[in-house]
Amino acid sequence: MTPNWRGVFPALPTQFHEDLSVDIDGTMRHFEALLDAGVHGMVLLGTIGENNSLTPEEKREVLRAGVQVARGRIPVLTGVSEFTTAAACRYAADAAEIGVDGLMVLPAMAYRADRRETVAHFRAVAAASPLPILCYNNPKVYGVDLTPDIFVELADVETIVAIKEASGDPRRLTDIVNAVGDRYILFAGLDDVVLESVMLGAVGTVFGVVNAFPAETIYMWELATRGEWDKALEIYRWMMPLLHLDDHPKLVQYMKLMSQECGYGHERVRPPRLPLVGEERERILEIIRRAKETRPEIPVAARSA
Repeated sequence: MTPNWRGVFPALPTQFHEDLSVDIDGTMRHFEALLDAGVHGMVLLGTIGENNSLTPEEKREVLRAGVQVARGRIPVLTGVSEFTTAAACRYAADAAEIGVDGLMVLPAMAYRADRRETVAHFRAVAAASPLPILCYNNPKVYGVDLTPDIFVELADVETIVAIKEASGDPRRLTDIVNAVGDRYILFAGLDDVVLESVMLGAVGTVFGVVNAFPAETIYMWELATRGEWDKALEIYRWMMPLLHLDDHPKLVQYMKLMSQECGYGHERVRPPRLPLVGEERERILEIIRRAKETRPEIPVAARSA
């Protein structure tokens, strides 16, 4: 099982109404705008999608809507982020029935599993669903590090096909390749190491800033994958203050505020997260507005509608 997962996959924000009920229509409008801009795949209900702030039925409702909007034009993945292995298995099985194309599986939430427990969790989720799996490694946020030796141990699981590497250390990609060769599709997992990750073998990225700056993100990706490093680096350096916002405990608030400032969706979040206020909000707005004022020229064909 080797899906053709390549390119820029936004981690789509979940939109909320004023009463903080899920705004399916608003979420899907953002999905459609990114699809029109040329993204290569979509991740619903990742960290930026506030997975753990939604009820089980709300999650499934988002998936049904996303599959309907995509209509098979791009692969649609869903984050699998649950507090127990049993709940993750149920969700993985339901996602397959709904028609999702793949799973982005995280370690079980809250409890910091050891190596044996982590391997058992991923094996169980894989056994519960026929869908291909992108393993999400983000030890800084989730407290469990999916080290290269874990992927050696999981290499016999046919449906575990890809790795989203978000440790923040690009050297990890080389360590994975040295350990398992080309067994897995490699994805960049943090926005501010994406060019380094492409150079080291990543063929895809789960991206946050693309939700607000789709044309620039996609053009930078295309330049990098064509080996036009000088042009890609020019955009990367302009974008870097935005990209750093992906590596912060408040990345959800930052990405939603950024998207709102660029005309996509609303900054509303569900508690315990709260919208930004005061000096922090003004500081983030200054970064976003500065980027908008200085955005580089890109070919007309690469611009979003």
